Amino acid sequence: MNSKNQKITTFKNEISLFIKREDLLHPYVSGNKFRKLKYNLIEAKNQGKTTLLTFGGAFSNHIIAVAAAGKENGFKTIGIIRGEELKDQVDDNPTLAKAQEFGMIFDFISREEYRIKNNPDFIEKLTEKFGDFYFIPEGGTNDMAVKGCQEILTEKDDDFDFICCAVGTGGTISGLINSSKDCQKVLGFPALKGDFLQEDIRKFANKDNWELITDYHFGGYAKIDEKLIHFINDFYIKYNIPLDPIYTSKMTFGVIDLIEKEYFPPKSKILLIHTGGLQGVNGMNAVLRKKNITQINIDV
Repeated sequence: MNSKNQKITTFKNEISLFIKREDLLHPYVSGNKFRKLKYNLIEAKNQGKTTLLTFGGAFSNHIIAVAAAGKENGFKTIGIIRGEELKDQVDDNPTLAKAQEFGMIFDFISREEYRIKNNPDFIEKLTEKFGDFYFIPEGGTNDMAVKGCQEILTEKDDDFDFICCAVGTGGTISGLINSSKDCQKVLGFPALKGDFLQEDIRKFANKDNWELITDYHFGGYAKIDEKLIHFINDFYIKYNIPLDPIYTSKMTFGVIDLIEKEYFPPKSKILLIHTGGLQGVNGMNAVLRKKNITQINIDV
């Protein structure tokens, strides 16, 4: 399945900007989650598994994607959720409520336990508790996920000079790097504070035509301010393209800012990858309302 490229606009120096609408692939298994889960679901079936188990936070795109994909493909799903306090807040959390509607069973654990989620002993305890399952890591990044993300780019994208995407766990950008042309530059915009993703990406990427731009995280994962909210709302009014507040909006803001700063050579053709995540807008707006901050006004 391929998504469409939508032209946004042409900026100064004849720089043209397009966005690949991966967010339109599926209402809940959208964007990079659709790509990451594709081959994991095939592998789970090949192994004869009937249950998927994964990890995520309160408003995780990955959690709701696994729940939806599991229901569509006949798997039971288990979500190990960060934060014991969320146990009594499921009905008030749009992400968890929808995942539960899709049949996902939750296990709420402390943040201390969550830090050791990849420890083999901890995984073994989960096996003892829930029985046999197919394990999908937090964010979905593994070899199967990277294989799926390699299918984001097609021959129609060969004439772009720059490919840009948001970065969470590194799986999406790794797939883009592997399927990009050597003459293309892949730019990643981490949604997390820090520069620790380099090694994670090198585990999966087979080229060196990439760079991480670490200046546009807006304070860190799930952090947002009035400037970014106004950018999301203005972008939607101008181009009728909704952006999520965690990933794609920060990447898009960064690319446009870099264009203004003349980072890109004249006549560059730039492709942004919309990695979905729009289901998180309702949850973010709930947080913003409590803080009496401007809402994100887009249709999702």
